[in-house]
Amino acid sequence: MDPSQVGRRWFLQQCGVGLGSVALGHLLAQEGYAKTPAADPLAPKAPHYAPKAKNVIFLFMAGGPSHLEMFDNKPTLAEFDGTLPPPGLLEGYRAAFINPNSKLLGPKFQFARHGESGAEISELLPHTARVADDLCIVRSMVGDAFNHAPAQILMSTGAQQFGRPSLGAWTCYGLGSESKDLPGYVVFSSGSKGPSGGNANWGSGFLPTVYQGVQFRTGGEPVLYLSNPDGVDDHLQRDSLDAISALNRMRLDETGDPEIATRINSFEMAYRMQSSAPELMDIASEPEHIRNLYGAEPGKPSFANNCLLARRLVERGVRFVQLFHEAWDQHGNLVGDLKKNCANTDQACAALITDLKQRGLLDDTLVVWGGEFGRTPMVQGGSDGRDHHPNAFTMWLAGGGIKGGQTFGTSDELGFSVAENPVHVHDLHATILHLLGFDHTKLTFRFQGRDFRLTDVHGRIVTDLIA
Repeated sequence: MDPSQVGRRWFLQQCGVGLGSVALGHLLAQEGYAKTPAADPLAPKAPHYAPKAKNVIFLFMAGGPSHLEMFDNKPTLAEFDGTLPPPGLLEGYRAAFINPNSKLLGPKFQFARHGESGAEISELLPHTARVADDLCIVRSMVGDAFNHAPAQILMSTGAQQFGRPSLGAWTCYGLGSESKDLPGYVVFSSGSKGPSGGNANWGSGFLPTVYQGVQFRTGGEPVLYLSNPDGVDDHLQRDSLDAISALNRMRLDETGDPEIATRINSFEMAYRMQSSAPELMDIASEPEHIRNLYGAEPGKPSFANNCLLARRLVERGVRFVQLFHEAWDQHGNLVGDLKKNCANTDQACAALITDLKQRGLLDDTLVVWGGEFGRTPMVQGGSDGRDHHPNAFTMWLAGGGIKGGQTFGTSDELGFSVAENPVHVHDLHATILHLLGFDHTKLTFRFQGRDFRLTDVHGRIVTDLIA
């Protein structure tokens, strides 16, 4: 009908039954006699206070990159190369593999100061050196675990045991996602193998599974079984999903089980991803100068491609992106492998900072770089290796409310222990949640009779890192 000819009397006469049913349903729901349809568990939510960051990209250098060759210059360690460590230094010390009395190993690469901040960065990282004034380099990180899987899970979930929600899952639980066509939490993996901690690094633990990370592949279909099988067209698929959704909603109304809401959301997300995911993964659509900035090559899976995809994801509203590059476990061949690893990652990490900044995305995107621990000042494998070392290691952060152009904390003159301003993994988590707008002591989930949180009973906000 012509809207100008629709009168009030006609509207009330023809639509009264519909309005009445809507009103009745609303009143019944208020009194608890009827349940409204399930809300989207990934709908955007307000944090405790105004956030400085709304997205996170975590560049997880799995395996334990050597801070002593990359960010923490130790002239004294070079001076005492080939000598035994001071006896008191190793009292009560436990290592993963080596005898603690192994000789000291001096740094293998040269350092220089860069940027207005004068940050000391190794010759291995010429591209990272060019964005030094955007970085907050933390040289006083401390962890609790000296083996890969528990240390990675600690960095990812705040606990060394399996079963806790990951940082990305907590982030999506607290904030939801601004993307309707992609998961709120996306994971990529590159390097020689997957992370030692496996899927637990991006799991949801006891949170509803809608908040867990979704691993994207960099070859073939980004997610397995994304395409329809032969004989299933869009019409049949939509009809099937509508029928399944109706049955799931009936069951949800009866039980209130949040996993059913997750199932509904997953089916619908998968349907929308059939068009959004292939478009996202098509980095050939990026201008050539942007691909060259990262060193990304369409059709050739790499860490560089993943960094470019991370930027494309946060542009599309994805809340948390985690890139694992498992290649940093240099018990031997330290020099050769570090050269290779840095060649594979340095340019792309710096390009990500540059690209986010030039697009105005760095202000509210927090970028975190680091592994589960560092490496020992003592040698392993003859004269060309280092063991695992959680007592002192280096990470850097940029964007998202971080105070760039500073180096925070120090390790002792041998790079063995933290000498000033220790930052525990729990402190890092508390600070990240603070930047996202949360009081880490109040972002909780009740499970097995008590309220759990990412930082458990630990953690403090490191205010010196915040702009």
